[in-house]
Amino acid sequence: MFPNTHFKNAKKYWYMNKLYDWSEGILHPMIHALHYGTSTFEGIRAYPTSRGAAIFRLKEHIDRFFHSAEVIRMKVPFTKEEVIEACRLIIRENDLKSAYIRPLLFYSYGNLGLVPKFSPPELLVAAWEWGAYLGEKSNQGVNACIVPKRRIHNSQMDLSAKLGGVYVQSMINGTLARDLGYDEAIFLNLEGRVAEGPGENICVIKDGVLHTNDRSESILEGITRTSLLEIASHLGYKTRVAPIKKEDLLQADEAFFCGTAVEVTSIVKVADFSENPDKGPEYILGDGRPGPIATRIAEEYRKVVTGQNPHFEKWLTHVKD
Repeated sequence: MFPNTHFKNAKKYWYMNKLYDWSEGILHPMIHALHYGTSTFEGIRAYPTSRGAAIFRLKEHIDRFFHSAEVIRMKVPFTKEEVIEACRLIIRENDLKSAYIRPLLFYSYGNLGLVPKFSPPELLVAAWEWGAYLGEKSNQGVNACIVPKRRIHNSQMDLSAKLGGVYVQSMINGTLARDLGYDEAIFLNLEGRVAEGPGENICVIKDGVLHTNDRSESILEGITRTSLLEIASHLGYKTRVAPIKKEDLLQADEAFFCGTAVEVTSIVKVADFSENPDKGPEYILGDGRPGPIATRIAEEYRKVVTGQNPHFEKWLTHVKD
């Protein structure tokens, strides 16, 4: 039996076109993905609107999901339309008003050689209520640290795909940040510039300009990041996509993490352990509180995802017809 203690209001999950009770375990311990991280996944959120729950940018997430499957040499055993409907179905079956949705495609049981010749890809979709990813402190801004280890480089892996095994590096360094007393980690890339967080993109604001980086900087170009660039422009802010030097972050007027799980969370203090892993000097960003531009963008993002901005209604997939 598996309790849903850390998966609020999760009652059922969808596995290979069938619904199962959340407490029911059906996977063999020798599945290929468990041993080698041979999986791909998406993180998607649904929000309450006046028309019931709606999923934010579901089509774009599923497009990337299928792209990731190609990168890891997996054939998805369902069509895009069927996966989209499974995401909608699992929200309805769990009677969720808001939710985090996790489609997971993985090499399953068959053989345990590195090449999964006899391990077919199988698909699971789950959903549950999930609040602020970095905790309730997120409203006041979070403290982050630049970790000593550099982000895996885009010359080593196709980072446009969300692959399970790649997130081992994220787990190790996210845990390190918390052990050091910070809320989240920040990676530099091999070139020494700012890459991203363990599961978030980074934006900095200087002199009123919203500045983020792109895939050449060894990041996953997040769907939330792309959405915020468009939202910021809609609000009249100037935006810039270019490499972010470490000094750009440490001297920023404002900065924030963005992503499906973290949404828009301001960074108010950064410690730099990149040159001295034992002692990192700390830098306060702005006045040490979420700044006015990041706050306004976060407020507008909340309006967009909850269906309060008709201009961006195109990004919502309503759960009920």
